[in-house]
Amino acid sequence: MGDMVKSLIWEDGCLKLVDQTRLPMVFDVVECRTSVQVADAICTMKVRGAPAIGAAAAFGVALGALAHRHDTRERFAEAMDEVFSELKATRPTAVNLFWALERMRGAMDSHKDDPVATMVDALVHEAEVIAREDIDICRRIGKAGIPVIPEGAGVLTICNAGALATVDYGTALGVVRAAYSAGTTFHVYAAETRPFLQGARLTAWELVEECIPATLITDNMAGWIMQQGKVQVVIVGADRIAANGDTANKIGTYSFAVLAKEHKIPFYVAAPLSTVDLSIASGQDIPIEERPADEVTHIFGKQVAPAGIGVYNPAFDVTPAPLISGIITEVGIIHPPFHDRLRHHIGDIRERGAAT
Repeated sequence: MGDMVKSLIWEDGCLKLVDQTRLPMVFDVVECRTSVQVADAICTMKVRGAPAIGAAAAFGVALGALAHRHDTRERFAEAMDEVFSELKATRPTAVNLFWALERMRGAMDSHKDDPVATMVDALVHEAEVIAREDIDICRRIGKAGIPVIPEGAGVLTICNAGALATVDYGTALGVVRAAYSAGTTFHVYAAETRPFLQGARLTAWELVEECIPATLITDNMAGWIMQQGKVQVVIVGADRIAANGDTANKIGTYSFAVLAKEHKIPFYVAAPLSTVDLSIASGQDIPIEERPADEVTHIFGKQVAPAGIGVYNPAFDVTPAPLISGIITEVGIIHPPFHDRLRHHIGDIRERGAAT
C-alpha cells in the first residue's frame, strides 16, 4: 500500500485525502479546495495521524494563500492570520500540526516584503517540501527500525501508524514494512484500538493489502498474548514526545508499555524528530485531546451504551520515558537517557537546515 496509495495528494490546487472514516468498507477520497475544508477534515478525522495532520495543515495554509492571491499585502496578512488560527485550533495533541504551521509561517515571513504572488508561491512550495520530506523520513525510520524485529517475532502495535497516518509508508508500520521487505519472518498483532477502531479499520486494512501476516486482537487481549509468549516486541507511533522522552500516543499505549515491562518485552516508539517538542519538559505538560462522548457510546452509529451514562474519552495517554526501550527516528534509534540525546539530534538537524 505504501507504493500504491498515499494518504494525501496535492494536485492542481486541490488537496485529495483518503477518507479514513470510511475505511475499510469504502475507499473514498475527499477533495479539499479551501482551508476551511482542510480544517474540517482534520477535526472530523478524515485525515489523522500526526505526520499526515501536519502535511494536511501545510496544504491548508497553501489553499488559504491561493484564495487570497489577488489581495493587497495588508489584507493578505490579515486573511492568513485567520487561516493559521483556524488550522491551529483543530487538534491539540499532535505537535506535527504546530511544527508544520510554524514552518509555513516562516516561509511566509521570509517573503513578507515581496509581492503577494511570491508569498503564495513560497507557501505552496513549502507545503510540497514538507510532504516530500515526510515520505523520505518515514522510509529512513523504517530502515533504522529493521533490527528491532527479530526473526520469527510477534510484533504488537496499537492504533494506526502506517501509510495512512503519514503522507506515505508510515512510522511504526514503516518499520514493519521495511523488515518485511528485507525478508524478516514475523507476525503482527494489531490491537483494534477502541473507541475509534483505527487498528481494526486502518492498520488491519494496510496489513491485508500488503499480505503481511497479521492477527487482529481486542485491546484487552494484549496482556494475555504477551503472557503466552506470542509477542517479542511492541512498536507504536507517537503524537508528541516531550524533551525527557515521555510520549503521547493513542489511548491504550501506556497500558501496553506497562505490560511489556512486566513481561520483559522491548517497547519502541517510531516517530520523526518533528514529533519531539523540546518546549515541553515532560509528559505532564502535554495537552490531551478529549473526543466526543458518542465515539464511546456508539459504534458505526449504533448505540451500545445506555442513554445518560457519563463518558470520559481522552484520545491519548502518555507513556513515561523509563518504559521506552528506544525511539526509532530518521537518524537512527535513540536510546535512553533521552533528554540530551533528543536535544543533540534535533540541534544537528537544525544546523544542517541552516547551512543549506
